[in-house]
Amino acid sequence: MNKTSKIPVPTIERLALYSRPLENLLDNGVLVISSVKLADLCGVNPAQVRKDLAYFGEFGTRGVGYDVQDLLKEIKRILATDREWALCIVGIGNLGNALVENENFRKRGYKFLAAFDSDPRKVNRVLYCGLTIKPASKITQLVRELHIEIGVIATPPFEAQKVTNLLIDSGVKAILNFAPVQVRAPEGCLVENVDFTVRLENLAYHIREPL
Repeated sequence: MNKTSKIPVPTIERLALYSRPLENLLDNGVLVISSVKLADLCGVNPAQVRKDLAYFGEFGTRGVGYDVQDLLKEIKRILATDREWALCIVGIGNLGNALVENENFRKRGYKFLAAFDSDPRKVNRVLYCGLTIKPASKITQLVRELHIEIGVIATPPFEAQKVTNLLIDSGVKAILNFAPVQVRAPEGCLVENVDFTVRLENLAYHIREPL
């Protein structure tokens, strides 16, 4: 087992969380930040920040803090967001359209190179970002030609697993699934299922009236 496989998943998620305020600080000319301040900006405690970073080496100077630019550079290197990733999206409904037009993807190096939909009424429509919606029948061809690495699914639930299988067979390495159903992939392809209703149910549980 290599060192990376021992890193807790929440630590990786928090590294992404830390990068957001660091980007804002850098844009505003802030050069150094303490673990206390960074923790406050991210809603965690300073000890957690130091523990998370310690998995990857020594950062910062005791009594001084972290160099904002250097720390952001290291976090991006760790998360592999210091390069561009080629994405495609399948399903251009309201959610799919919002995702493909989201500037945050482009800002962080996630570039949509193709958009697909099975609805013939949407095929050949040009999106605001410049992509032309292609028919789902073109997925295998274009994913291979464009060297797509990550597939994003925003289809109805009954189409999600079929699309997952097609993307995997076409060579994608990871899938971000927004369809409200759990999709499965064989070993070798990573899947993140994002179900908004699960998050809402978690909120509802915590604000419910006492039983």
